[in-house]
Formats: sequence, structure tokens, C-alpha cells
Amino acid sequence: MSTPLTFAVVGTGWRSDFHIRMAAAAPDRLEAVGVLARSDEAAERMAQRWGIPVVRTIEEIVALKPDFVIASVSWPSMPGVVTELVEHGVMVLAETPPAPTADGLRELWAAVGASGRVQVAEQYMLMPGHAARLEVVRSGAIGQPTAVEVASTHLYHATSIMRSYLGAGMADAVVSARTFTAPLVDPLTFDGWVENPQPQPRTTTIGTIDFGDGRMGLYDFVDNQWWNPLLARRLVVRGSLGEIVDDAVTRLSGEGVLTSPITYRRTGIDMNLEGNEVVSAAFEGRIVYRNPWVGTRLSEDDIAVASFLELTGRWARGEADGPYSLADACQDHLLGLAIEESARNRADVRVTKEVWA
Repeated sequence: MSTPLTFAVVGTGWRSDFHIRMAAAAPDRLEAVGVLARSDEAAERMAQRWGIPVVRTIEEIVALKPDFVIASVSWPSMPGVVTELVEHGVMVLAETPPAPTADGLRELWAAVGASGRVQVAEQYMLMPGHAARLEVVRSGAIGQPTAVEVASTHLYHATSIMRSYLGAGMADAVVSARTFTAPLVDPLTFDGWVENPQPQPRTTTIGTIDFGDGRMGLYDFVDNQWWNPLLARRLVVRGSLGEIVDDAVTRLSGEGVLTSPITYRRTGIDMNLEGNEVVSAAFEGRIVYRNPWVGTRLSEDDIAVASFLELTGRWARGEADGPYSLADACQDHLLGLAIEESARNRADVRVTKEVWA
């Protein structure tokens, strides 16, 4: 068996905990070898929580010789930390987005784009549902994909999902977005359940992205949609021969119109004692997704994070292509910024080819 893929983390926020928790769940495949904490309080907290080495400088984190280093810091700090790590010759996984602004993206690309040492943590397409649907799309079941509707996550995450299903690459795009505010109850937030929640003004952002060649994305996001259990998530992929709506695939076949579900094998239900997790997904008698972390009992989002870490480690060792490049991350954040600009100014925004394209 190969040695575990190793990583270190710069930063001590909740995103850092996500990554270290994956190593704790699968120590035979992932190992967190250290974390860089800037304050005494954060250093003590991370040492007590995870029991791994805590250092205070970039030089010390590099000296641990991990396969790659995760930059898990604030948006304003990200470009500087990524650039410093690249200058030290390490392979880097940056959190999303890699820089806050369009100019910041261009400056970061000028500094490190040519190094080939940066990937960015965008795990959504490694989640079981998205991975299964993407395999169905690639099988040709719905023909040429032409439209994607995302109503689940925000901005650069949503545009990454759109581009992945459409194969849009770095195509020029025209973005048109608007916002609408209405009362909505929010019983669950990042900080937990709310006692006696009442309807409060919440903003919905609706946008279209014209990728050209008949390809379009429809963006639909409500404030706190990630957490609000009252809001359904929707994913539609339309193609030339049919469409996928969540996990239902309707398509034209030689025998007429067929609707078939993507089905999931989940254990731990009723008297099943195999553990509580998703095992696989199937479509019309064929497995279209297998959980590579069976036995860890990870949630679906954790499966995606762990998979992303493993792919990044293999990339860092020169064993595989990177899972999500700095160029892709810059493109998706630029599209996300265009959604915000269009909604703010109530006008179309054109996104043209950038230096990373």
C-alpha cells in the first residue's frame, strides 16, 4: 500500500477543520502533518483539537515537507499566502476564491499562473449526485448539453457546476442578473437552529449566463440557501435529446420517451448494518458512481472534500492531472463577480477572454 498523501494547512478557521477532519477519518490515505496558526489562542485550540504539530511561520510549514499545502485564509490574505508558498517551491491548494476581485485574480495569475503549482478547492462536482449526473451526461443519454439551472449554491460554485456540465471552458459569456427581496423564515443558519424564527427580508438573485453556441446557465440563489431547510435544491441539465431534473432523466430513445431515475444504494437504513453512507449510484442498470470512501461514513460533502484532497495529493506527486486549476477558479469567480455586477447595475455584463484562458 502506498504511503498516505500528506498535507499541511495555513490557517485555523472552520475550513481548515474540514480538511484536517478528512485526514482523521481516513488516516491510511490522508495525513495532516501540521497547521500554521498566527495567534497563541488559535495555536492552542488547533493543538488540542487535532493533536498535530502547530507552527507559526511559512518556513516552518514548508520544512514539514508535505505533498501540498492548503492555503485556508481570508479572501484578502489568499493571494499573498499563495504567492509566498509558490515562491518556496511547494504545491498549493488554495481555498475559493483565490483572490477577491477581478484585478486581484489577474495579479495573482501574473505572479503564479505560469508556475503550475496551484490548484483550487472546488469540490462540488465530486459530490455523489453531481458526479453521477455528469457521468449520465457524458454517456450521451440526453444528447448535447445546452442548458444548466443551478438553485443550490452561490456564485463561483454555481458557475463551476454550469461550466462542468456544459463543457463551456473559457468561452466568452454575457451575464444578466436581477435581485428580488421578500420575507422568508430562516430556521437554520451556519450558527445553528434559531429560536422562534420569524420571516425576515431575504434576497433572491436570478441570472442568466449566455456561454455562446446555444449554451446557457440559469442562476437562482436565495440568501442562506445553503442552510435553510425550507428551500429545495434544484439541478436541471437540458440536452438535445432530453433533460435531467435532479435525479430524474427524461430522454428520447428508439422506443420513445423514457423517464428513468438515478438511484442510490445507501446503507444503514432499517436493519442494514453496513454503516450509514452512500455506496453507489446507478442509471438504467449501470453503475455511474462509486463512493471511493466506503467505510468512513463520510457525508456526501465530506466525500467530495476527501476526494478532492486525494486528487490534489496525486497531482502534487505527479501521478495525475490537477482536479481544478487556478485558471478554472479565476474564470468561475470572474463569472460570479459578473453576476453581482449585473444585479447591482441592472445591466448586462460581458466576460471576455482573460490572461488565464
